[in-house]
Amino acid sequence: MTKALPDQRPAAARARGGAGFLPGLIRVKELSILLVTIAAAIYFALTSGPGFTTTDNYHTIAQYVAPWAIVAAGEVMVLICGQIDLSAGFVFTLSPFVLVLFHNNGFPLLLAVIGAIVVSGAIGMVNGLIHTVFGLSSFITTLGMAFLLWGLSLVISGGSPVSAPADGWVMDVFGAWGWSEFVWAVVVVVVMQVVLSTTRFGIATQATGGNPVGAAEAGIRTNRIKVVNFAIVGALAGLAGILQGTRVGSYDPTNGGFNVMFYAVAAAVIGGTALLGGSGTVVGAFLGALLLGLVYDGFNLTGISANAFYLVLGVAILVAALLNVYVSVMRKRLGSRGRP
Repeated sequence: MTKALPDQRPAAARARGGAGFLPGLIRVKELSILLVTIAAAIYFALTSGPGFTTTDNYHTIAQYVAPWAIVAAGEVMVLICGQIDLSAGFVFTLSPFVLVLFHNNGFPLLLAVIGAIVVSGAIGMVNGLIHTVFGLSSFITTLGMAFLLWGLSLVISGGSPVSAPADGWVMDVFGAWGWSEFVWAVVVVVVMQVVLSTTRFGIATQATGGNPVGAAEAGIRTNRIKVVNFAIVGALAGLAGILQGTRVGSYDPTNGGFNVMFYAVAAAVIGGTALLGGSGTVVGAFLGALLLGLVYDGFNLTGISANAFYLVLGVAILVAALLNVYVSVMRKRLGSRGRP
């Protein structure tokens, strides 16, 4: 029997990826944003007075976070593909008015809601088809679609808010109940994270953004993956628009737009999604939205000018992007050490 060489056991340990507490933490993609979010919550709890830790204030934060998180869940999927959707905020604006059109034309309320979400998904699908069939960049495609939808929302609404339907369990489920919007956000985040992490579609999405040529050669229909993900972000943006408008009690043609889209993309980037594609997490985007909500609410409670929020947002995006690059390099180094 041949004796094992004395350095074979350490090599095997290294092959398992450098087991240890710190390397394990570094491999958690959401670690950095989670720590920053916890730190922000502690800071504002200590500096904003007792009003920060009340149920009413938690509800206020949830109202900030929910629409950003829902739209961000879709943006993450598109960003991982190496694309971007600038029109999602205007799908958010248009969707409630589509619901009203359906309902005013005799559709039962539930079917009107479903129809509006389907139309929103179809708008996203059109974005994906224009990008993939004609080779037009997603930036230009969705920018043009954004202005088209903006104008369409103003034409349909006449430039004025419209009262949301207020009766029945359907409206309670889709926003009228105070916490329904946040519950929907949590459900969407969990479902989309499971799809991204555990399904063939999610793996194909990551491959499409990480190595499109290799993915295509491996038999992945990259164009189809992109179209489906554009449809997903459209449908989720439509859902978020209905939820928020129903919660407020009116559908406003000036609501949403680039504001919601930029917050959603910011949440995704702060949460660790790479703008160049290939990597990202929906849970990270949710934490990014939560961080933005905490900062926005904390500034309001402490009397800091709302203008400073945008300063903090800009710094947060830059720091998050740099930190994500650094952590990615650390993960690659740990991975290379783990190879035999």
